[in-house]
Amino acid sequence: MTANRVFVFLEIFAREGGIQSYVKDIFQAYNQIDKIKADKAEIFLLRDEPECENPYETETFKFHYLKASSPWQGRLKLVLSLLNCLLFRRPQHIYCGHINLVTLVNSLCQPLGISYTVLTYGKEVWYPLPKNQRKALQKADCIWTISRYSRDRLTKANEIDPSKVKLLPCVVDGMSFTPGDKSTELVTKYGLANSKVLMTVARLWAGDIYKGVDVTIRALPKILSVFPEVKYLIIGRGDDRPRLEKLAQDLGVADRVVFAGFVPTEALVDHYRVADAYIMPSQEGFGIVYLEAMACGKPVLSGDADGSADPLQDGRLGWCVPHRDPEAVANACIEILHGGDRRCDGHWLRAETLAKFSQDALVQQLEQLLI
Repeated sequence: MTANRVFVFLEIFAREGGIQSYVKDIFQAYNQIDKIKADKAEIFLLRDEPECENPYETETFKFHYLKASSPWQGRLKLVLSLLNCLLFRRPQHIYCGHINLVTLVNSLCQPLGISYTVLTYGKEVWYPLPKNQRKALQKADCIWTISRYSRDRLTKANEIDPSKVKLLPCVVDGMSFTPGDKSTELVTKYGLANSKVLMTVARLWAGDIYKGVDVTIRALPKILSVFPEVKYLIIGRGDDRPRLEKLAQDLGVADRVVFAGFVPTEALVDHYRVADAYIMPSQEGFGIVYLEAMACGKPVLSGDADGSADPLQDGRLGWCVPHRDPEAVANACIEILHGGDRRCDGHWLRAETLAKFSQDALVQQLEQLLI
């Protein structure tokens, strides 16, 4: 079998995360492009197992699962399997799904004269890379990334020609994330009756304080002075939670902060619906959570110097504030809760979001990028 295209990823099904969700959206879009449905494509997954549930595999979209008992064995399996594919099936193009695989892809493709594209996501390429990764990135035919911000960071940090970088943004499933009434079950569960609810969905890891959960907690005293009925619902888990809980206690707002812990993806829509606004003054590569919130008709707040400029369309759809400034966050939250601004119109927010960041839009953009 001749493989027209080959995709190489670390993992897609073994864990949940932004990169994994993004790649699944790409797989779904790929299988919707009529002109390439008959093309043969192979996907190599370093850390996934055959037992994983995979709705994307077809007769022409073949997956190889290479997880082994140790990391070096898995890497060896990947090298041998990928080399066998390149030598005997001679694909037209390779798509490298993570910067940690780019050196391997370059070392195999360059001697064989096979071109390759590198998919990048966010902060993994915002800083100067090790020399071998940087050179492999520079030699790529093309680089895909999710936002203008990530493009600018990666090109500056790693001496990449900006014309080589193409945008393939995250999208939202407008059929899953929809407006709806507040769940009485969740209102009761979290003690949100008669409250105005601010919400954040984020990893609560000590290494991810850029998500701005602590900044929003610091903003609460001022917000509560205007809207004493406010509660802050935080969805996510991680080792930073004890620090955040103590911060809320120290500020005297512990009774207004609700830590919901982990919520599975399928339950997120009901949580967005229970919120009155989505607040995350962060520093994101893109921020798909903003799309999810707006698709549910919720006004949003983000940072003002990151990739969220794309989903918020440079502030046209939401509030963009300095991401470590509690005063700015408080003032914007108060504006949002007062209402009256067009950015609080849920129907308009949803329509404007889906016009640019729906699955249909991704199909069109991916079709233009595929070589």
